[in-house]
Amino acid sequence: MISLKTPEQLRHMREAGKITAEVLLYAKSILRDGMSTLELDHKIRAFIEHHGGKPSFLGYGGFPGSACISLNDEVIHGIPSSKRIIRDGDLVKVDVGVTYRGYIGDSARTFGVGEISEQAKQLIEATRDSFFKGMEAAVSGNRIGDIGHAVESRVTAAGYSVVRQYVGHGVGRELHEEPEVPNYGTPGRGARLYPGMTLAIEPMVNVGKAEVRVLSDGWTVVTKDGSLSAHYENTIVITDNGPMILTDASAG
Repeated sequence: MISLKTPEQLRHMREAGKITAEVLLYAKSILRDGMSTLELDHKIRAFIEHHGGKPSFLGYGGFPGSACISLNDEVIHGIPSSKRIIRDGDLVKVDVGVTYRGYIGDSARTFGVGEISEQAKQLIEATRDSFFKGMEAAVSGNRIGDIGHAVESRVTAAGYSVVRQYVGHGVGRELHEEPEVPNYGTPGRGARLYPGMTLAIEPMVNVGKAEVRVLSDGWTVVTKDGSLSAHYENTIVITDNGPMILTDASAG
């Protein structure tokens, strides 16, 4: 069942979202050549806990990290490891969930470390843009399919592919709530959007083909063809006056 949040619940979600946004800004500021993804994960956990939150991902379904940290052709769900070393030129996807006063903010960014390729820069830009195209379609009275169609249209116009095996979702007291929010769809199809709905819209975009596979660790998702991938996510709320981002460092 789709949950419509009350003003009080949305206040808590904005608080959780602010911490989520701030931890991503912090992660970007400390990324460097030679850092392991486990070191980055430990710093992210310490930041979240220092601000009174809990890492939503830690232990979720058995996930061992506080953040999903995925490099280059890794799409999502990368497990932090002391053996996974970040290098100049890498694309680093950092996906973070923060639970604060019982409510969750969920957000992800793709960062370039040092000097990255022009292809990588364009991929990051297209992925970010596709999120905002999807958000523009997230208005009361529209449907879930309108969001996915807007995302995919921007991605395919750039010559890239959207991952279809993993999707966005509702979020609130639980990390994954109804409805699913695919990054593709047919306009006018799917669940209708109403004020108070809180959604995590999260385009996952590949330079090459859309197909992905899961590594033997049971978590890390990579592109089948080895092409670069980017990820961009925010938690939003649908209001009578249009969508608003909840994972915003200026919120609260």
